[in-house]
Amino acid sequence: MAAPATPPLAPTARGVRNVVFVEGVRTPFGKAGDKGMYAGTRADDLVVNAIRELLRRHPELPPERVDEVAIAATTQTGDQGLTIGRTAALLAGLPKSVPGFAIDRMCAGAMTAVTTTASGIGFGAYDIAIAGGVEHMGRHPMGEGVDPNPRIIADKLVDPTALVMGQTAENLHDRFPEITKERTDAFAARSQEKYAEAVKTGKIGPELVPVATRTKIQPAERSSSVEGGGGGMDGLGWGLATEDEPPRPGTTVEQLAKLKTPFRPHGRITAGNAAGLNDGATAAILADEDTARELGLPIGMRLVGYSFAGVEPEVMGIGPVPATEKLFKRTGLSIDDIGLFEINEAFAVQVLAFLDHFGIADDDPRVNQWGGAIACGHPLASSGVRLMTQLARQFAERPDVRYGLTTMCIGIGMGGTVIWENPAYNGSEGAK
Repeated sequence: MAAPATPPLAPTARGVRNVVFVEGVRTPFGKAGDKGMYAGTRADDLVVNAIRELLRRHPELPPERVDEVAIAATTQTGDQGLTIGRTAALLAGLPKSVPGFAIDRMCAGAMTAVTTTASGIGFGAYDIAIAGGVEHMGRHPMGEGVDPNPRIIADKLVDPTALVMGQTAENLHDRFPEITKERTDAFAARSQEKYAEAVKTGKIGPELVPVATRTKIQPAERSSSVEGGGGGMDGLGWGLATEDEPPRPGTTVEQLAKLKTPFRPHGRITAGNAAGLNDGATAAILADEDTARELGLPIGMRLVGYSFAGVEPEVMGIGPVPATEKLFKRTGLSIDDIGLFEINEAFAVQVLAFLDHFGIADDDPRVNQWGGAIACGHPLASSGVRLMTQLARQFAERPDVRYGLTTMCIGIGMGGTVIWENPAYNGSEGAK
């Protein structure tokens, strides 16, 4: 008996479409904890500010044309819970007809929010989406309230160090002894220097969304203004966050060499060569390229491909390497085709492991040219869109560069990489 014929495709079926990154914004990043600038600010309000700013910057985008809102958070509880993509959409003033969802891939939450909604756009399920992430590590420290299955350790699925990110970074140093503490401290100092220069020259700043904050004040100050706001009887005053809180301009290698190594006696990971605990949010508009042109939305960059890969959780920092190799195989590109890199600086050792693998110098000017998370901070699930936002703005200045890459390591042993194409590329060979 002959097999039944395959039914024809439905008339509405679509081929893969080009996906573009329109624009990304972020709040200034704060230090986590009671003394941080967001200590009295809700996590959901942070990401709502970012979404509202996107809509304000793009009046050509009718709010009802947004098909999806995907917001990531690593600790999905409290003011980072309740399907935050949906609640943030409502609070931002999007029509109630616009759906939303929450997503979690630890540090790569916002990156996954982008790739997931981009896949829907490419398939034809959406025309326009908003994707981003938020992390308030002051209110929700990483790992708060989790209950790891004891078999993860008892059955020797992972080493106990796999659940502490700083210890996984020490493990990475063990695996690659040529990556010395001196190299990581030098990389960290350069990150601070490049970030400070980028702020001074206006490279970092235009993407920031000012955020009204509630700040603790001393009783004697309650009747006076605090950063432009009055003090209340509750001991809180209004403030305005306009710049990143974590950076330490002027940091030297000599200063970094004196810091304690909290994860191991005489170790190599310090507060100076790793990103800190931070609060902040990001959001970006993604669109089908034809729809973007129809509405007059700018095209910051075009998605080429993405890939995620798993590695041993004990050395999660190596994750960007297999993720990138996997993506090169799928796209037919190579490391020589990449003209700009935005690599998340969770730990300096993780970035250097990536650079060593691909034969790139520690101080290559293509890498994190405006500094990175060691300077500005890493509010976990939000950081992927920060990388993309910076790359898109760098593309606009570099028509000689055709392809750029955003990549990051991910807790519990993963890596994620996204390759983007510069729509301003003019065909020159300056990138190489």
